Amino acid sequence: MSTEYGSSLSLDELNDRIAILEGNIRQLIEQAAAASGEQNEARIADRINQQNEELERLLKIREARQKK
Repeated sequence: MSTEYGSSLSLDELNDRIAILEGNIRQLIEQAAAASGEQNEARIADRINQQNEELERLLKIREARQKK
């Protein structure tokens, strides 16, 4: 997702997206715990990293908005 996307969201939409990402990360962690096979684990780990990066980006946008 681009920075413009996060910047164009309302605070409520931003909070909703953050909650969705947090839920996705929880589910991916559960899948990783149940996954067998190196390839599955690597794919899930990549997805977790991607979701964490997006979460951190949106949290920074939200924090910057709340300081205004």
